[in-house]
Amino acid sequence: MSAALYGAGLMTAACALALGCGAALAQMSAPDFPDPLAPKLQTDPRKPPRFQQFGQATQPQLGPPTNFTPPPSAAGDTGFDSTNKNKAKAKAAAKAKPKPKTATDALAATPDVAPAPAISPYQKPFQASGKGAYAAAPPGAPPVEIGPIRKPVQKRKAHSEPDDPYAPLGVHAGSFLLYPAIEVIGGYDTNPARAPSAKGATLYAVAPELRAQSNWSRHELKGELRGSYTGYSPDAEPTLSRPNVNGKVDGRVDVTSMTRIDLGGRLLVATDNPGSPNLQAGLARLPVYTTVGGSAGVGQKINRFDLSLKGDAERTAYQASRLTDGSTASNDDRNYDQYGVKLRGGYELTPGVTPFVEAGTDTRRHDLVTDSYGYQRNSKGITGQVGSTFELSRLLTGEVAAGYTRRDYDDARLAQLGGLIGNASLVWTANALTSAKFTAASAIGESNVPGVSGSFYRDVGLQVDHSLRRWLIGSVKLGFGLDDYVGLSREDKRYSAGFGLTYKLNRTTQIKGEFRQDWLRSNVSGNDYTASIFMLGLRFQQ
Repeated sequence: MSAALYGAGLMTAACALALGCGAALAQMSAPDFPDPLAPKLQTDPRKPPRFQQFGQATQPQLGPPTNFTPPPSAAGDTGFDSTNKNKAKAKAAAKAKPKPKTATDALAATPDVAPAPAISPYQKPFQASGKGAYAAAPPGAPPVEIGPIRKPVQKRKAHSEPDDPYAPLGVHAGSFLLYPAIEVIGGYDTNPARAPSAKGATLYAVAPELRAQSNWSRHELKGELRGSYTGYSPDAEPTLSRPNVNGKVDGRVDVTSMTRIDLGGRLLVATDNPGSPNLQAGLARLPVYTTVGGSAGVGQKINRFDLSLKGDAERTAYQASRLTDGSTASNDDRNYDQYGVKLRGGYELTPGVTPFVEAGTDTRRHDLVTDSYGYQRNSKGITGQVGSTFELSRLLTGEVAAGYTRRDYDDARLAQLGGLIGNASLVWTANALTSAKFTAASAIGESNVPGVSGSFYRDVGLQVDHSLRRWLIGSVKLGFGLDDYVGLSREDKRYSAGFGLTYKLNRTTQIKGEFRQDWLRSNVSGNDYTASIFMLGLRFQQ
């Protein structure tokens, strides 16, 4: 019994001691650094004091504070302003300016501040005086509204490259672009026969033409065909009315990026010029001849070096001559075939400038071994020339070459024919209003005059076009030709000068006028002539 009473007394004493200690602890002050994990009833338990100060209701903010003002450009890290700027005036000026509504407006108003990074679709600019500051959008918020995309400012074309409002647009035909046109011309020629005794006649001409250009990603095919028929009234004998057709087509097959196949074809329908010594006496009509030719070759590029080998074949045939007495005379002895081969090598010295060296040989074979006078007209020729192609920023384009040619005939009575040659087709665009075209051509023609080996033709021409207005084009043309009849001791010099004016009504219709003066001066008396030609016509193009 005594033991039980003793244990109960000990338990009662322990409880009293525990209650006393708790009261003493309750009277002690709170520690200076409370436990961060201990909840506090007067704060939000979802926002522990480790991340937010208790007793405040502000939200977290990213970036500089709302009352932050960046220091002047000359201030250091300590905030000292070394510019000694009057801050009172600056504050007054800031109050006078309208407060920017967005960060973009704030940046626009302060160009001295570096631009802020691009706004993410998940960020929105907030109202703040800090420039370039952005606040994170809450999860699930829609992306910032994006306005219309501003297109970059397009550069205006240089004055030298305007769009021609009067240029033809062409007609699409499959993968080809066609440029058809036709000219109807009327005028007067003071000497259509090109004879010493001038006798004028009115003239008319119809001249259709067609240009075609392929539109392929690889390979290329382009062609050009020009024709005309010129008539005179009243006509004379021989009849001077005659056709003229000149066409060519060029193709390129790209086997690889460095290897190609070059193809070409040409057509010429014409007559001998009035007054030519090759014409027969007593003609009722000028005989028409036709030349058809083609070429095929292969080209290979090796870095900047371009090497090509090309074969060529050509056929020239004359129709029979009609005489004034009603009879006809054969021209079979003037018909011939020509075969040749040409080797060319070029090196691209700079972009657009490619010097080249070219050498070729050909053979002419007539249908008849001897002509009507007993001469053997078959011959062999060699030609060599050096030149360059140009394509300098579209200001100078084309090709120019000079060299030497020689032709030897089977008949020993026919002298060797040879000399210097020049060929060129060069276009210079001086400016947006003025352009110049220089042409040169050299050729050796056949002859049926007894003892004459052939005719050596050399021609040069210059044409300058100037736009008085965009719709009014003035042209000046100058030309010179030299005809050397080897074996006849005859040399003719031809001169030509003219002026033309083109009035463009629109893209499809033009009015054209031209005046031209022609002279021929020969070292053989009785062949000189002078002719003046006036022409006015309409051109229709598509």
